[in-house]
Amino acid sequence: MLLSLVVALMLIFIVAPKRGQTNILIYILICSLIGAFSVSSVKGLGIAIKQMLEQKPVYRHPLVYILVSVLVLSVSTQINYLNKALDVFNTSLVTPIYYVCFTTTVVTCSIILFKEWSSMDLGDIIGTLSGFCTILIGIFLLHAFKNTNISWSHNEYKCSVINVTET
Repeated sequence: MLLSLVVALMLIFIVAPKRGQTNILIYILICSLIGAFSVSSVKGLGIAIKQMLEQKPVYRHPLVYILVSVLVLSVSTQINYLNKALDVFNTSLVTPIYYVCFTTTVVTCSIILFKEWSSMDLGDIIGTLSGFCTILIGIFLLHAFKNTNISWSHNEYKCSVINVTET
């Protein structure tokens, strides 16, 4: 957590003012690193709500209020830097890169913080990683061939591929 926070703060205060307008990864990495905090705090709040429904006095613990504060701060920071990335760079580039970076940081955070994989079998871990890689490859392929128009001729059984370039 401390490493993610230090890297995110360095990106925000040192790197982003200099290179944020020219490198798409700067704003997206800030969103992704801070996103790990928002997902973790939501998970903690979910546990607190579950305990509250079981009639446990979780509202007396300061951790609940810390989690709410972290959630509000992290979501507002994410929205700010995602909007900056979308203002500067093309949406078709920002969306897949953000999805991949965000998912990677959240999965890594979940592995470390909640130790979710310590109770999983090797087959389940391999299956999870395979699914994750399949999603990443699928996102890449969808956006790599987004501007390709495939049309089928009714009279002939040929497939013609027309590349449409952005202007």
